[in-house]
Amino acid sequence: MTMWKRLPLHQPKPDAAEFIDIVMGRSNRRVPLVEYIVDDSVRRPIVTDLLGRAWVEHGADRASQAAYWDNFIACWHRLGYDFVRFEMGLSFQAGSLAVADTAPGVDRQRYWADEHHGAIMNWDEFERYPWPRVEDADLFPLEYISAHLPEGMGLITCHGGGIFEHLSRIMSLEGLCMALCEAPDLVEAVAVRTGELLLGYYRQLVTLDNVVALFQGDDMGFRTQTLVGPDALRAYCLPWHKRFAELAHGHGIPYFLHSCGHVGAIMEDLIDDVGIDAKHSFEDVIIPVEEFHARYGDRIGVLGGVDINRLTQDSPEAVRAHTRYLVETCGARGRYAIGSGNSIPSYIPVDNYLAMVDEALDCKGKG
Repeated sequence: MTMWKRLPLHQPKPDAAEFIDIVMGRSNRRVPLVEYIVDDSVRRPIVTDLLGRAWVEHGADRASQAAYWDNFIACWHRLGYDFVRFEMGLSFQAGSLAVADTAPGVDRQRYWADEHHGAIMNWDEFERYPWPRVEDADLFPLEYISAHLPEGMGLITCHGGGIFEHLSRIMSLEGLCMALCEAPDLVEAVAVRTGELLLGYYRQLVTLDNVVALFQGDDMGFRTQTLVGPDALRAYCLPWHKRFAELAHGHGIPYFLHSCGHVGAIMEDLIDDVGIDAKHSFEDVIIPVEEFHARYGDRIGVLGGVDINRLTQDSPEAVRAHTRYLVETCGARGRYAIGSGNSIPSYIPVDNYLAMVDEALDCKGKG
């Protein structure tokens, strides 16, 4: 593996409280790292080649699970993050489509939502739907991570999948669009039942030790606009995000939102009504993060923004240059953390991911 300027950190000094202060605008001492998800296929060579640890697969037994989470924590820690982010959630039945993952060296399937056939298309299916139960959720991974964090690190978590994502998966995107016109009461019923379950789940998460923020993912847009009309999002989805944010704020922690696509039509709602504290997920073809930061960075924190296309296709040297550019532009204005524009999926070259992290650390001389 390539020699790095800073990586791996030998004596990390994570400071989750300072990370939150920076994102909330109470400090601008440094530009911290942030990430949403790092795929196992990317973490594995980091764990084995960079950190020199034995990789352990996540198995059915608690011992292998604990070993897996030990590596998970070590990866975030030794790469210089102030927190570990991990999400899990309730099991909502929904259709999906599977194909082989085409990333080099990855032997598994990738899954997409079935956009045409939902589990709930009418009231009879609503009544027969096997709704999950909050009390059945196995929180062992979160409890283990929380109990084994190095000094100074925090836990950032959320329900795996947001209110719109579940609504559009349970009903399918096509079915949801049809029901918005033909059966809005059914849409309301599915949204309420889903939102109540997510809220109940969140009431458990906010009681976990070391949780420093809720960081919900809910993809509500695509390249040119929101996936359904802004008024539909305001009616069925944003009120639930507001309740999640209020719950977080009531426990003294911020509420961050990851939402892919063009969500400009609802940004004022997200800031002024929902009360999000930071926004994540940016594509240069929609709005480069530096433009978003200039527009909204005095009102909310801005997270990530190194475009996925850059991380996939550019050289490590070009990734470094763009990372430094964002640190020197967005970072200089404050309320900014550097990371990918979306996440680190299997097809991101490991060297490009580490080039971004290494350069971000070098910009502030950390480690």
